[in-house]
Amino acid sequence: MSNSGVIFNIQRFSVNDGPGIRTTVFMKGCPLNCPWCHNPEGKCFDTEKLNGKTIGKSYTVEELFCEIEKDRLFYDESGGGVTFSGGEPLSQPGFLNKIISKCKREGIHTAIDTSGYADQSLFKILIKITDIFLYDLKLIDPVLHLKYTGVSNTEILENLEFLIKNDIYIIIRIPLIPGIVATDDNMDQIRKYLMKFEEKMEIKFLPYHEIAKGKYDKYGLKYQMPNRNELSESNIKRFIETFKKSDFDVKLTE
Repeated sequence: MSNSGVIFNIQRFSVNDGPGIRTTVFMKGCPLNCPWCHNPEGKCFDTEKLNGKTIGKSYTVEELFCEIEKDRLFYDESGGGVTFSGGEPLSQPGFLNKIISKCKREGIHTAIDTSGYADQSLFKILIKITDIFLYDLKLIDPVLHLKYTGVSNTEILENLEFLIKNDIYIIIRIPLIPGIVATDDNMDQIRKYLMKFEEKMEIKFLPYHEIAKGKYDKYGLKYQMPNRNELSESNIKRFIETFKKSDFDVKLTE
């Protein structure tokens, strides 16, 4: 297992990445290629130069834990902890396992924000040491999922069902991408898919904001979602109400 990992951002005082006040650690590398990605600098697996800026820094487990522990007082007072995001944190499995194990031993609450695209053997290890999974659901139709993310959703759905069967605390996160994810057909497919499980999971809608375009400009990258309006408040409210009618606890993340 790797004793070092590549991190491109450590965001303190996060309030949308799990319960309480959290430190969100953004890990480099993602196997998906979503055109709406809000963290394009996290796609590449290695440290890189973008527009003259060095993106990514190598940390040992001890070095990263020292950064995480700086905010322990806020975790203890708010019921918070650390969230590993990306990129896709499961793309650095050895390092992720080691740093979460260290946090677990030291009594720090842990969460993983994931697309779910990984071998299930990794989930079998992580469920023993992770408190919450923030699990992204984008598209149910396999053809559309492959078209818009570049990967199959077979493993993603199988891994979600594995977590549910093992009674793991899951928060479903749905990015409301206009015309792709946030369509009546796809949202209905997601709702019906989740209804088949006895456990009614907490659901968070993540609105699409075009302000992400600024990151692409900053790093000299091509923005792949031009001329797409943000979802209207009335449409967001309609999706929320539809899910609530099916007894889901739905929140909107700003």
